[in-house]
Amino acid sequence: MSLQRYLIKRLLVMIPVLFGVTLLTFSLTKMLPGSPVDYILQFQETTPGLRDQLRAQFNLDEPVYIQYWLWLRDAVMLDFGDSLISDRSVSGAILTRLPKTLLLGFMGFAIAISIGIPLGVIAAINNGNTVDEASRVAALIGIATPNFWLGLMLLLVFSVQLGLFRVIPPDKAVLSPAMLKFVILPAITLGTASSALIMRLTRSSMVEELNKDYVRTAKAKGLSERTVIVKHVLRNSMVSVVTVAAIQVAFIVNGSVVVEQVFSWPGVGRLLIDAITQRDLPVLQAIVLMIAVTIVFVNLVADLLYSWLDPRIRY
Repeated sequence: MSLQRYLIKRLLVMIPVLFGVTLLTFSLTKMLPGSPVDYILQFQETTPGLRDQLRAQFNLDEPVYIQYWLWLRDAVMLDFGDSLISDRSVSGAILTRLPKTLLLGFMGFAIAISIGIPLGVIAAINNGNTVDEASRVAALIGIATPNFWLGLMLLLVFSVQLGLFRVIPPDKAVLSPAMLKFVILPAITLGTASSALIMRLTRSSMVEELNKDYVRTAKAKGLSERTVIVKHVLRNSMVSVVTVAAIQVAFIVNGSVVVEQVFSWPGVGRLLIDAITQRDLPVLQAIVLMIAVTIVFVNLVADLLYSWLDPRIRY
């Protein structure tokens, strides 16, 4: 099967997957205790008929399946309505904060890849010696450390005690030097656990590849060890690493919610927390759906990378 046909097939398969994602997203938000109308009414004087008026305004008086259909119809058109709390467009609120979350997620993922893969290669080359054992201990510490605790410790040391970073983000443009400097600590917090996991997987994949016959053949033909590792062993090891890296995108997206809260980062994660506490269902449903769709498409990109990394793979 050609790559083009495989891509078309995967896109068609994603249609029921995305439909299931929308159904699950809508169902989970409906299972939350309380009602957005109750939250709105606690801040103003209740008059006769006001509750029914608000329920009709937000289609809460309709059967659940009608509510789902109305929401799905608007979501397909990227129209998620207005926030129940701020009365602002949901799409506008998300787009305002999305660049900051993308910056944090990109830098966290870049740190995870740039640290995890090189250290995994070094550990594989030094299999069984002190360097390998040290990398194993570092990986266990990185995976076991909660990101919220790591973030608080980084803030305590580098912001409060040393004064190298601000405690709260500056009110600057996303790509300004001040914002890029501030995002370093949140990105390190976000990428630490992922880098540890990628490092161990890279190490185990490379150790397996180094023991194969084609490596001994390449060395017997006179190729340098660096050429064999970079051009042959590392590339063949990347297939499994790409799979886990795609999965790590989900962990980075989920972890950004906690990290943004710790560092007061004004991204989509903090908007999600506010929507949960305030029962702002339109905002909550839109963000959860956006995260789920992102993870689905990232896994599609990972599948397409397989054929580039390993020409033996045919779709």
